Amino acid sequence: MISVETTIESDGLVLQAHLARPPEPEDGAALRGLVLCHGFPADPQGAATAGESYPELADRLAADAGWAVLTFSFRGTNGSPGDFSLGGWLTDLRRATEHLLDAADVDGVWLAGFSAGGALALCAAGEDQRVQGVASFAAPCDFGRWADDPEGFLEHARNVGAVHTKGFPESFADWARELSEIRPVVLVSKVPPRPVLVVHGSEDDTVSVMDARALADATDGQAELRIITGAGHRLRHDPRAIAVLLGWLENQR
Repeated sequence: MISVETTIESDGLVLQAHLARPPEPEDGAALRGLVLCHGFPADPQGAATAGESYPELADRLAADAGWAVLTFSFRGTNGSPGDFSLGGWLTDLRRATEHLLDAADVDGVWLAGFSAGGALALCAAGEDQRVQGVASFAAPCDFGRWADDPEGFLEHARNVGAVHTKGFPESFADWARELSEIRPVVLVSKVPPRPVLVVHGSEDDTVSVMDARALADATDGQAELRIITGAGHRLRHDPRAIAVLLGWLENQR
């Protein structure tokens, strides 16, 4: 397995990224590509370490599934410059998708993400027909909790370190509007017949399991819905969730 640290350009920002890939096949066959997205930090100053375990997960997925796996730090987190906005994060994901699509030996890109990263993966897949499938884990069906109190959420974003530039955002109204206008439950309906996997913990006390059901319902039953009994919100650290992801990647072949 080969892994390298790399960068992705997005809106003039240079985002930190990690690309893992299995050894090149002897027959020169192209690889399937996966973009892996972390969630929004919850703890004070947590933006500094958000997604820090994702390179390890990317390495495992590349080794076990035989895919090229790209993970990256959204703007304002873990060494990537800039300040959080929901639209900015969605742009970052689009640029990461294009980065992997441009790799000469990658034939097709899928998306997967956890929590807010999973929700944005659903949005990006709905908007981009080049994405061949998407998997979400513990994802909210919308960002209504943030949109209901945008001033409070902006303060939270400052507390976790995802917003740090004085005077940001230039237009609070525009920044807040994105929280209500970017809606995974609407955009996921545009993904089928491409494959959709929705995974949620039955005991998630951060994002209701009803959000997962709403996302699946929005696909008219075409999504694969998996509820993990007894699991909470942090599915990234639940081996059952990772096993589901590996099995789903295998089925994409």
